[in-house]
Amino acid sequence: MKGFIVGKKSKSEAAFDEKGKRIVVTHIITRPCRVIDVKYPQRDGYTSILLGWGGTKKIQKSRAGILKKAGIKDPLRFFREIRLDKKNGISFIEKEGKQGIKVGQHELFAGSEITPSLLFAKNDPIVVTGVSKGKGFQGVVRRHRFKGGPRTHGQSDRERAPGSIGQTTTPGRVYKGKRMAGRMGGDTVTVKGLRVVEAKDDELVVAGLVPGAQGGVITVISHESYF
Repeated sequence: MKGFIVGKKSKSEAAFDEKGKRIVVTHIITRPCRVIDVKYPQRDGYTSILLGWGGTKKIQKSRAGILKKAGIKDPLRFFREIRLDKKNGISFIEKEGKQGIKVGQHELFAGSEITPSLLFAKNDPIVVTGVSKGKGFQGVVRRHRFKGGPRTHGQSDRERAPGSIGQTTTPGRVYKGKRMAGRMGGDTVTVKGLRVVEAKDDELVVAGLVPGAQGGVITVISHESYF
């Protein structure tokens, strides 16, 4: 089954699979997740679906207009666009003047609600994307796994130093992209090779760890839908 959904990372805990092996599972809260818009090549030049998740009190007027056009009264905080491809078994449909897509036996239009039990099944391979935890300013040992210099021969202060960063007269500068100390974390990270343990109406239970802290926005796509 081809699936895609947006949710919030919840708790991670230990569980046991069918063989009695101890595994780590992560709970992803997905309600409410609604379809905001379906983009197709004839109008937009490419194929994608725009999903919205998470309630909020304040919302920009531009986003409020987009939700009103989709027939969604509840303000949604996060928008996520997922690229699709007809090769993944997804077809375009039109009903009562509305453009939508058909995923398996399910028809999705703007305003439709998506639940994990609708598009996912147990043991489905998935790809998870989220924003990793921010770790602040870090040195080269932690950020890039440098081993540092020796502490012998009077170099007691060079153990975690980066070492030489440039060359001599030619080219006489530091190359762009040189691995140095700096901000670590807070990056968009995609994890492949995960699978679904349980697909409920309001949450998705995933085998393995997903990026980010609790409360972070997570995008889940079936492996067949990822390209």
